[in-house]
Amino acid sequence: MKNIKEFTNKDILILGLAKSGFAAAKVLHKMGAIITVNDQKPYEENDAAQELEKMGIKVVCGGHPIEMLDDHFDFIIKNPGIPYTNPLLVKANEKEIPILTEVEVAYHISPADFIGITGSNGKTTTTTLIFDMLNRGAKAPLIAGNIGTVACEVAMSAKKENIIVTELSSFQLMGIANFAPKIAVLLNIFDAHLDYHGTKEEYIKAKARIFGNQTEEDFSVINVDDKDVVRAAEGCRGKSVPFSTTQQLQTGAYIKDQAIYYNDEKIIDISEIVLPGLHNLENILAAVAVAKLVSTPNRAIVDVLTTFTGVKHRLQYVTTINKRKFFNDSKATNILATKKAISAFEQPLILLAGGLDRGNEFDDLVDELKRVKAMVLFGQTAKKLERAGKLAGIEIIKLVDNVEAAVKEAYNLSNEGDVILLSPACASWDQHKTFEERGDIFINAVHKLK
Repeated sequence: MKNIKEFTNKDILILGLAKSGFAAAKVLHKMGAIITVNDQKPYEENDAAQELEKMGIKVVCGGHPIEMLDDHFDFIIKNPGIPYTNPLLVKANEKEIPILTEVEVAYHISPADFIGITGSNGKTTTTTLIFDMLNRGAKAPLIAGNIGTVACEVAMSAKKENIIVTELSSFQLMGIANFAPKIAVLLNIFDAHLDYHGTKEEYIKAKARIFGNQTEEDFSVINVDDKDVVRAAEGCRGKSVPFSTTQQLQTGAYIKDQAIYYNDEKIIDISEIVLPGLHNLENILAAVAVAKLVSTPNRAIVDVLTTFTGVKHRLQYVTTINKRKFFNDSKATNILATKKAISAFEQPLILLAGGLDRGNEFDDLVDELKRVKAMVLFGQTAKKLERAGKLAGIEIIKLVDNVEAAVKEAYNLSNEGDVILLSPACASWDQHKTFEERGDIFINAVHKLK
């Protein structure tokens, strides 16, 4: 960790605990900041708040009282999921108090460079691929961010020779001021989180912030097949490194003669790659580009691509029961992710879907659903998805109460050779705390069938 004084004796409000708030509070307290923590969860049920209070940190629980801002705060570090429409944050903006996320703290204290990965889909897979490639190439990577390990905690123990591979959400990127990754990756942009951002334009602006503080010494890895990504990268000062699944490029990562190339160098035949799904080629190309930018040996890249089968909850193979294959894609929390999951299979497919209703319809899913044999639906969006399924001509559509019931119903509808796929196209928060919880319930239900 850098020995900096930027946060010493600063009055900082941590808004929302969860993993990132809890970690930021401890890190900033250690650096000599004067911390107040505010969390919605009541104090009596809030183990994290109680632990921080024992460290001498002031805690306010059970709501977000605006009158807290009567005290002077130099910064607010907010949980990424708390929207800027929260009355306390509206008031903070009026008072011109900087509102940051903990990744900004991580950037200031880290002696190591960052690789930042964002996009609507594929962030976790790409982040994991990059980390594994760099790890096998002896590049001393650390992994952090939206993938589950809090960035400022990782930065605390980082050394200059490390490189921190960081998955970043649009929510996190809205709360940066100086954060500048040495390599920034923007995979794709799709209509996601519009309930948070309001419009697609605002969502694109949030994603584009990953490039905003880069200099000519940095690199910007962009998907030139996605016009919104190209637009978001306009004016970025980092050296542009393109990747494409459809164009043979002069530089960057691309496909030629059914093989992955970087610049004019062949890396690996696609037939040797074990990660399923055409959509994953996009993630692989981005990862290869990053790995080559930090001089990772080809043998390390090839080792990963010939062994990596995916991350948990992202097109994760679970098991085969009576010649039915089960796949867990609980991380598919929007339409594009589910479209890509469906397109990964040629076998007859039974789709399990549904979840939080964010106000959108599923007409964009209809064409892909024409490849689906049957649907088993649950959650707030079950009726909307049923409508989309009927538009696609699916004759077998069942509505059930939850994921566990969906597994049983799907198995009853299936035949030998079928794929049973959980790919909800929706967030999980109507019935579950996280998409991980939803995926674990699916996995357990599948194993119960045995």
